[in-house]
Amino acid sequence: MPVGIFRVCLVVITAIINHPLLFPKENGTVPENTEEIIQKMKEREESLRLEQLRLEREIADQEARQKTLEKAAEVVEESKEENVRWDMWTALSMVIFLLIELWRQDFQEANWQDTGGEEDDMAVLGKAFKGVAFPDKAVLASFHEKRILGTTGDMARMREMVEGFADDLLEALRSVCNRDADMEVEDCVGVGSMYENWRVRKPFVCDLIVPFAPPEPYCFRPQTWCSGDPFPPDEQGYGTIKVCRADEDVTGCICDKTKLGEDMLCLLHSQANTTRPSSEMEDLLCFKNTQCLDTNQVMKWFQIAVTKAWNKISHKYEFDLSFSLLDSPGALKIKFRSGKSIAFNLTPVVQYENSDVYFISHFPRSSLSEDLPSSAHWFLTFAVYERRFIQLVSKTLPVNACHVSCLQILSFLHGKQCSLTGPSGLTNYHLKTVMLHLLQACPSQNWGPEKLEARLQDMLKFLEKCLHEKKLYHFFIGNGKVPAELGFPIIFQRAEPLNLFRLFVLHRDVYRKTVDTFHEMLRNTSALINEYTVHIPLAHTNGIRKESL
Repeated sequence: MPVGIFRVCLVVITAIINHPLLFPKENGTVPENTEEIIQKMKEREESLRLEQLRLEREIADQEARQKTLEKAAEVVEESKEENVRWDMWTALSMVIFLLIELWRQDFQEANWQDTGGEEDDMAVLGKAFKGVAFPDKAVLASFHEKRILGTTGDMARMREMVEGFADDLLEALRSVCNRDADMEVEDCVGVGSMYENWRVRKPFVCDLIVPFAPPEPYCFRPQTWCSGDPFPPDEQGYGTIKVCRADEDVTGCICDKTKLGEDMLCLLHSQANTTRPSSEMEDLLCFKNTQCLDTNQVMKWFQIAVTKAWNKISHKYEFDLSFSLLDSPGALKIKFRSGKSIAFNLTPVVQYENSDVYFISHFPRSSLSEDLPSSAHWFLTFAVYERRFIQLVSKTLPVNACHVSCLQILSFLHGKQCSLTGPSGLTNYHLKTVMLHLLQACPSQNWGPEKLEARLQDMLKFLEKCLHEKKLYHFFIGNGKVPAELGFPIIFQRAEPLNLFRLFVLHRDVYRKTVDTFHEMLRNTSALINEYTVHIPLAHTNGIRKESL
C-alpha cells in the first residue's frame, strides 16, 4: 500500500513539473530556435553543394589540362621525329647538291680551259665558216707584214716619248699638290695593246695608269665581290673603295668622336666642314655622304691637278696639251705646231692591297657595254698581270710565234667591220681574252709562224662558240691554272668564273647586233684582207697551200 501511494505521488509530481503552463517563458522559444537551425542547415547544405560543384569544375579543368599537356607532348615527340627525318633528308640533299656543284665546276673548268686544245672539238664548231672563203696563210702573212708591221714600226718611239713626258707631268703634279692634304701620286705604269705590241688601229694611243693614295693618316680599304662582302650578281667584277683612318673601324667616321682641329679636314664629310685654307681640294672625293671613293670626284680632281701641273711646265715644251675626251679623266692629246698630234690616256687607279690588281675609275669599253652601277663602283683591271702572262708564255713559244699576229689580224678585221656596220658588243679586250685562253690551252709548238692560218681560225671558232653559248670567261678570275710565277692573288683564282658576255644574256638586241657583226666580218674577211694586201702570184699561193699545218 505505501509503495503504491508513493508511485501515484511520483507520477502526479512529474506531470505537474512538465506541464507547459508552469514554465511559459522558457518553453516559448523552442519553435523559433528550431526554424533558425533548419535555416542554417539549409544554408550550409547549399554552400557545401556549391563547394562540391567548384571542386568538380577544378577537377575537370585539371583533367583537361593534363590531357592537353599529354597531347602537346605527343605532338612534340612526333615533330622531333619528323625533324630528325627532315634533317636527314636535308643533309642528304645538301651533300648531293655539293657533289653536283663540284662536278659542274670541274667539268666547266675543264671545258672552258681546254676547248682550244682539241682539234676535234674545233672541227665540230665553225658553222658560220661554211661557204666562207678564208684567206690562206700566204695571204695572211703578206697582209700582216705589209699592212700591220709596216704601220706599227714607230710605236716604240711613241711609247718612249709619251712615258718621258708623263713622268715630267706627274712630277710637276706632285709639286703643285699639298703633300699634307692632297692625294699622293705614284709613278705611272704602261698597260694595254701598245705595251703588249698588238695595237693595229690608228691613232695609236698609249694607256698609262697612275696609282694614287690618300694622305696620312688615312688609307683606302678596297672591297670586292669575291672577298666576302655582299655584292649583287650584277655588280660582280666591280668593287668599292672606303676611305678611313688607318687606326679606325671602317664602319664609322671619327669626325664626331675626335676634335679634328681648325686646320684638319674630314675626308668623309668635307661638305659639312670648312676646308683648310691651304688645301687645293674642295672635296676629298667621296660619294654622297658615304665613305666610298667616287669615280666622278676622282675625275674632277685629277683633271684639275693635271691642268695645274701643265701650267707649271708648259714653258719647257713647244707643243700644246689638252683633254681630248670630256668623260675620261686622263684622255690627253699633245698638239705640235706642225699639226701632228699624239693621244695618250693617263688614268688614276687604286692598288688592291699589295698586288698589281688595280681599281680603275674609267675603263675603255664599247659604246654598247654596260655602265657602272654607280659612281661609287670601280672597275678592276688585271692589265699588268695580262702583260706579264704574255711575256712569260712568249719565252716558251717558237721564234716569231704567231699569237700576236693572230690577235692583230682579228682586231683589224673587227675594227674595219665596226667602221662599216657600227659598233658591236665585242671589244678588243674580248679578243685578247680569247687569245689568252688559247695560249694556255694549245701546246707551245702549235704557235709557230707557219701555223698562222690554223691558229687564226681557232680563235674565230672559239669566239663563235663563246658567242653561241653567251659565255666568255675572264682569263684570270676563277682560273686555277694561272702560273705561280705571276704572283697572282689567290682570292681571284678561287672566285667563281666571271662571264664577260653576261651583257648578251641581259640584252638580246645587243647580242643580235654582235652576232650579226661577227658573221658579217667572217663573210668580208677575204675582201678586207685582199684590199690591204700586196698581190701574191697564184702559183706561189698554191705551192704554199700544199704544206701541212
